Amino acid sequence: MENTPLIEMKNITKYFGGVRALHNVDFELYPNEIVGLVGGNGAGKSTLIKILSGAFIPDSGRIYCDGKEVHLRSPRAARELGIETVYQDLALTENLNVPANIFLSRELVRGFLGNIIKILDEKKMEEETRKLMHGLRIHIDSLDTVVRNLSGGQRQAVALARALYFNTKVVVMDEPTAALGVEETRKTINLILEFKRKGISTIVISHELRDIFDITDRIVVLKNGERMGMRITKETNEDEIVRMVMMGKEAVNS
Repeated sequence: MENTPLIEMKNITKYFGGVRALHNVDFELYPNEIVGLVGGNGAGKSTLIKILSGAFIPDSGRIYCDGKEVHLRSPRAARELGIETVYQDLALTENLNVPANIFLSRELVRGFLGNIIKILDEKKMEEETRKLMHGLRIHIDSLDTVVRNLSGGQRQAVALARALYFNTKVVVMDEPTAALGVEETRKTINLILEFKRKGISTIVISHELRDIFDITDRIVVLKNGERMGMRITKETNEDEIVRMVMMGKEAVNS
């Protein structure tokens, strides 16, 4: 593990009105690693990743990328730094095909009539999608298939492929295996591991501890908006993580 984190969040605090969502939370992600972020409902997991994705602005605290302080004022600002977030709802457009979803809002265009007019370069988007899917070992019979006709696992794969395409350094995944069957869960886990082989760091939020233990290098536990602790995955077990989630600092200090 390198000494300088790829992402470092320090003393992050966030309130919604009078409700404290996060209090002085630290979080770090190193190059080429997978970190699990776990905790019960209301632990602050979603708030923390929405701050990293630029959807929320913290009330206090600092965020660093490659050792330099950054200000993530919008999702676009996060994406420009190579931080992509795949939420549980996947944010796919049901009536569009696979390439159209991959390039949604970032479509490729080509010039026409001496570059006076620009039109969608559908052929290029299809070619790039095919190369992307092949590189990630994702199989979909026809890229022309509209998303509503894909299986849950295929939809997840499309969302992950979209996250990867645009010079991504970090992928944040919110419950990536929720509502998937055994086989599609296995394929999704393999895809996350493929990201690591390509040098992409990943944050995985999941209630499925079995999946967390299958793929992560480290596990960070939140409870009631505070960081309870961190464990190296291979040096802990599910029982210890559950105790931390349920009991918080009592379990950490016991």
